Amino acid sequence: DSALMALTEENVQMSNPWSPDPVPPLDPGAAPSAPPYAYQPAPPYGAPPVGPGFAPAAGQPQLPPPSNRAKAGRRGPWFFILGLFAVLGLIAAGFGLGKVVSDDSGSNASSVSPVPTSDVSQSRPADPAPIEGTGTEPIADVAAAVAPTVVQIETDTGLGSGFVYDEEGLILTAAHVVGESTAVNVRLADGTLLEGEVLGADDGTDVAVIKVDPSQAELQVAALATGVPIQVGQTAVAVGSPFGLDQTVTAGIVSAVDRSFPTSAGVLNVIQTDAPINSGNSGGALADRQGRIIGINDAILTDGQSTGNVGVGFAIPIDTAVAAAERLEQGLPVEFGFLGVESRPSQGSQSGAQIVSVSTGSPAESAGILEGDLIIQVGEDAVQSNTDLAAAIRAFQPGDSVDITLVRNGQETTVTATLVSADE
Repeated sequence: DSALMALTEENVQMSNPWSPDPVPPLDPGAAPSAPPYAYQPAPPYGAPPVGPGFAPAAGQPQLPPPSNRAKAGRRGPWFFILGLFAVLGLIAAGFGLGKVVSDDSGSNASSVSPVPTSDVSQSRPADPAPIEGTGTEPIADVAAAVAPTVVQIETDTGLGSGFVYDEEGLILTAAHVVGESTAVNVRLADGTLLEGEVLGADDGTDVAVIKVDPSQAELQVAALATGVPIQVGQTAVAVGSPFGLDQTVTAGIVSAVDRSFPTSAGVLNVIQTDAPINSGNSGGALADRQGRIIGINDAILTDGQSTGNVGVGFAIPIDTAVAAAERLEQGLPVEFGFLGVESRPSQGSQSGAQIVSVSTGSPAESAGILEGDLIIQVGEDAVQSNTDLAAAIRAFQPGDSVDITLVRNGQETTVTATLVSADE
């Protein structure tokens, strides 16, 4: 359909596996060539400093030595007369001010307000506490918290990324990273190489789970942002191994949420980000400014000619990944909610998913959805097309009750459907 045409195999590229061109090694005995530029020390800001070792620049006024500065001008008698009046004025002012402040019985008592000693900045809401460090470099703080949990995954066909999410040695990654492999090599952030067993992989969510022996190394476990709403515009930090460059950190923002994205086995709602991700980043962590994992980096959108990042990347939401992982850990297939309708893009002026048919005995029939209805919202997610509808339903599990907003004969109404498994 029209929505899927925009995301074909020509312009949606999984960011792994990769086959880089060979790069000639550096000659250890060769000296690096001189850069075509040179750093220049910044000129002093404002007036040049005065003191030992510093001299004013040419053309700057020369200050007399400290011992001579008091003799730089003559003071006439008027100077001493004016000074006397100034002193007397200060004494009088001090007496009057003391009277106003100390007299709490007259009308003047309320004319003077005490000055608060606290800084006015204390009334500003406090920023979220930094993860580690001083907080002056928030991306660096995120990197310091997340990078130790991120691993490099090596297979016979390429490499990708992943991260430890359970102290029992469980690692989340992308299904297309492991491919058909049942065993992989896992390289930790400190360089330790471990053997990993692929417990399971699901093409519908593009999620895979790998297990390593936790007794073989000291594992750092990532914090997951499960149940945390993702906001458009929030900080997004990607950590992974683009082109084999392990522990690479890039940063950007969340560009969009609930973006319908085709997988090899359906459609999925994903996070869009402009944090640069490239080949080898797949399976790696996308984190928020608190250092919590919000998604698994998975794919990029290109113009069909280049394979490099152009600022449009996609990550599997961590809630979707964890729900899939819970099944894969047990060797079970990943299940999705099933509504039981066929739909197409809206044919009218209002966008949505136009219902073409309703399966007999399906949750849609039980909820009262009819052929010709225009579904415009599922839960909290707006539905712009039939692919949006498919992705929104797949975000729920069998047994979940979902509010569905639709338009029928120009009237908007909401029905509730209890989803089942597609196999039922």
